[in-house]
Amino acid sequence: MKQVVAIIKPFKLDDVREALSEIGVQGLTLSEVKGFGRQKGHTELYRGAEYVVDFLPKLKLELAVDDDLVSQVIEAVTKGANTGKIGDGKIFVFPLEQVIRIRTGETGPDAI
Repeated sequence: MKQVVAIIKPFKLDDVREALSEIGVQGLTLSEVKGFGRQKGHTELYRGAEYVVDFLPKLKLELAVDDDLVSQVIEAVTKGANTGKIGDGKIFVFPLEQVIRIRTGETGPDAI
């Protein structure tokens, strides 16, 4: 099992969710986060004053998936989140030792 963490632009959420549901992903966890990478933020004008926005709003998706689904998840997220511009995001894949469904006590892939 693997944990897939993806950082994407907020307006691409519907596209990513649709791409994931097409391959059979049934659930994910979503967090609103802020951060920066190569974009390094941007400047905005507010009431005549210019200020720097260092941390840009992003969405963090977390999915627990079986090993055989990882490449499909990566492809779906990449397809759904890609705009071709800087700041599209990142995908991280971590090994997942154990999953337990609290309600039923199921473990491993059955708990996903």
